Amino acid sequence: MYQNISSRNFQEQLAQNEDAMIIDVRTYMETLEGMIPDAIHIDIMGGRFKEEVEKLDKNKAYYIYCRSGNRSGTACSYMASLGFTKLYNLSGGMMFWDGEVVVPR
Repeated sequence: MYQNISSRNFQEQLAQNEDAMIIDVRTYMETLEGMIPDAIHIDIMGGRFKEEVEKLDKNKAYYIYCRSGNRSGTACSYMASLGFTKLYNLSGGMMFWDGEVVVPR
């Protein structure tokens, strides 16, 4: 199971949880429009998504986003099926994000 949370709650929770990980599941081309600072990129449409997710620590909290919230919801569902329990999906994705954005190098 996972929780859909607003941009504001996403930002507040990240500020309070220094062990949290942020995952951007968009395509590489989409990330060039900007990413949430400190996010790691694991493209859900890429062939290595499942392999990369299975390497992650199931005890950590994960804040996941995409462009609109749909792919990140799918990612959260998949991760929950693997036993991850602290999953947060950015409602509306980057379309509703009003926080800081960085452009990857």
